[in-house]
Amino acid sequence: MKSEASQTLRLAFPIIIGELAQMALHLIDSAMVGAISYKQLAAAALVINAMNIPFVIGIGMTISVSQMVSLANGRRDAQQVSHYLFNGFCLCTLTALAISITLLFGKDYLRNLGQDPEVVELAIPFMWLMGLSIIPMLLFMTLKQFADGLEHTRTAMIFSLAGMPVNILLNWLLIYGNWGFPRLELEGAGWATLITRSMMFLALLFVILRHKTFEKYIAVGRNQWYFRWQTWRELLHIGVPSSLQIGMEAGAFAVSGIIIGTLGAVAQAAHQIALSSASFTFMVSMGLAQAGSIRVSNALGRSDWAKIFVIGKSTLVTALIYGTICAITFGLLRNHLPIAFNDNTEVVSLAALLLLFAAVFQISDSTQAIGAGLLRGIKDVKTPTILIGIAYWVIGIPVGYTLAFHFGMGASGMWLGLILGLTMASIFLMTRFFKMTRRNQV
Repeated sequence: MKSEASQTLRLAFPIIIGELAQMALHLIDSAMVGAISYKQLAAAALVINAMNIPFVIGIGMTISVSQMVSLANGRRDAQQVSHYLFNGFCLCTLTALAISITLLFGKDYLRNLGQDPEVVELAIPFMWLMGLSIIPMLLFMTLKQFADGLEHTRTAMIFSLAGMPVNILLNWLLIYGNWGFPRLELEGAGWATLITRSMMFLALLFVILRHKTFEKYIAVGRNQWYFRWQTWRELLHIGVPSSLQIGMEAGAFAVSGIIIGTLGAVAQAAHQIALSSASFTFMVSMGLAQAGSIRVSNALGRSDWAKIFVIGKSTLVTALIYGTICAITFGLLRNHLPIAFNDNTEVVSLAALLLLFAAVFQISDSTQAIGAGLLRGIKDVKTPTILIGIAYWVIGIPVGYTLAFHFGMGASGMWLGLILGLTMASIFLMTRFFKMTRRNQV
């Protein structure tokens, strides 16, 4: 089992670094904007919460590319890999355009969410720019999933890391108005994100089209780059449930953020600090889940269920260890982390409390991500989607809302509901994975 865990970690490491780099961009944006005022930070949080559900739905659709590419790669079928690349890229392009247009036309609905009026006015132009940046980001993610599915996970990692200094420099120029650039504050962060994401997509596209590593998949494009409805059905069979799964989880956090925002800008800013910190650690779990999913899918291509079981068990143990480390870290640093985002004493105090709740759900957050990823790897997506919906939307959110408003617990109540939802999702998903693998080994 140690050998399988090591192989998964080697595959996961570049994915994790890439995911952390992307999350670091959000944390840096929050910190640089928060240095202006907590209202700017709250506006950024409002936009992130409002667009998070459609954005992660798009990411879920890109996951179908890595799953089908990995399956074809397990069969050593380069022609089929190329075919999934073309059809997957076209599908994800349409998805990106649809999501971006929806966000652009829906930005004025921010005024109807019961938020602080000043926060809303700051948020609307930022929403417009972030909506546009969805397009290059999802196209980058599609190409990343293609490379990851072939187990070339370092490719996208390099560009994710390269995007960090570019984004920081652009933030410094456009948020604060340095070197003669206009001082755009939160809107400047939006422009920096749009430019950085566009550059990352174009750079990765160039490498995939021109580098010898991917040459054999591009070379057969003349035979395989055509639309086929059956291929789209296969991609949608994975992509739609994956989108719903990720969307329901992200939606639970986004709705919680919007609900907490009705308590005021201080609560909203504190929630964003705690959530950003928890999201950062979750990127490691996501990387582990993706690596486990890719390895399981590759083994599925060879119908090796014994291998699938061992990969799943070793990945779960790794997630348990990691979640425990994160829980301890959050508990120890809860009074120090918020200061990096904002110096308002009320915000810092509430964020420190919420980080304690974030510490509690680190283990269940990590293991539920692994469970969902492993089940996607064996192409089991419909029932897990229902289970996730029950965990978050039948149990987690209603309990959190009840505790927040009917028991007067405020933001703390919503976070307790999130803890319960994550825990139930973890139990549901891991139980189903081991049930499915044992059944197919018989």
